[in-house]
Amino acid sequence: MFSFQRLRAIFLKESLQIIRDPSALIIALILPLMLLFLMGYAISLDSKNIPVGIVVEKSSKYTQSLVKAFESSESFEVSLAKDKRTFTKYLQEGKLRAMIVIPSTFDKDILNGNPKIQIITDGSEPNIAGYVNKYSQELWQNWLVYENLATNSPIDIKTRYWFNAPLLSSYFLLPGSIAVILTLIGTLLTALVVAREWERGTMEAIMSTPTTILELLLGKLLPYFVLAMFSLIICILITLLWFEIPFRGSYLILFLTSAVYLIPSLSLGLLISTLAKNQFVAAQMALIIGFLPAMILSGFIFQISSMPVWLQFITNFIPATYFTTILQTLFLSGNIYEVIIPNTLWMLLIGIVLFAIIFKITKKKLN
Repeated sequence: MFSFQRLRAIFLKESLQIIRDPSALIIALILPLMLLFLMGYAISLDSKNIPVGIVVEKSSKYTQSLVKAFESSESFEVSLAKDKRTFTKYLQEGKLRAMIVIPSTFDKDILNGNPKIQIITDGSEPNIAGYVNKYSQELWQNWLVYENLATNSPIDIKTRYWFNAPLLSSYFLLPGSIAVILTLIGTLLTALVVAREWERGTMEAIMSTPTTILELLLGKLLPYFVLAMFSLIICILITLLWFEIPFRGSYLILFLTSAVYLIPSLSLGLLISTLAKNQFVAAQMALIIGFLPAMILSGFIFQISSMPVWLQFITNFIPATYFTTILQTLFLSGNIYEVIIPNTLWMLLIGIVLFAIIFKITKKKLN
């Protein structure tokens, strides 16, 4: 029969062990800080200061204005020359990522209403080449409008970016990184600490007591749940105050969905420790089964729709996929319940399934 007194005893015992064990506190408190700052500063999909060479075959008022527009952009680091041959070697060596040629007929082309430039990019880096082409085209169109040269275009196109006006990758990377961090904390903490008890024989001692399976599992999970929620608060504060990422949703929904996400995350760690019963093996399994899928397959960095169909199917069984979507929605869009509710229910379902598997396996071990 379920006893809150026995549950409280296991909870207190596990909490004292956390306090006495510096490794658990390092994983829960120090590791999130390290990961968040690394992801905030090291991982960026924004391209800045791309080295480009501008070839001005014939200088004029318009060419000087266009060169100044490129030099004023944060996206480019500009070098100037009068001949393409000057930059050809640099482009081959990778010292330049693109070469922009302003032809000698530039002024005549303007008078004829058909100004044009040539953009030559380094195709060995497809992503950077795409950025250079995109940024150059946008800058070129803006310059034509600024100089009142877009006379052949009767349509005035005005672009607005919703949810992420500055177009900074950190706006969606940092919220997603919280899901990855909670995955690592929840899975690694329970996997390592419980596996250590199996190694020392203390788990068998607990199992020999009248403690029920449910009391044992809840008593093991609840202390790490509290610790993970504390880590979540630290991550949110750093994201909002240090990196100044906007938050447009409800903090209550944020904490509720995070609490739901910790159910499959902690359960996965406990399942790993139950199967492995060895700290080294448990750590490796936690990284392979928990951290890497959350990092690569959750949509945190790589777009799921761009993955093969069979890999997209696998992402449906990764809880971080749903939590990443919820976090990015809450931070950038707000309380979009059509997104939040279904993703939360999927996380809860996966958590219940994992907990049921642990309950079944642990029950067999007691027999």
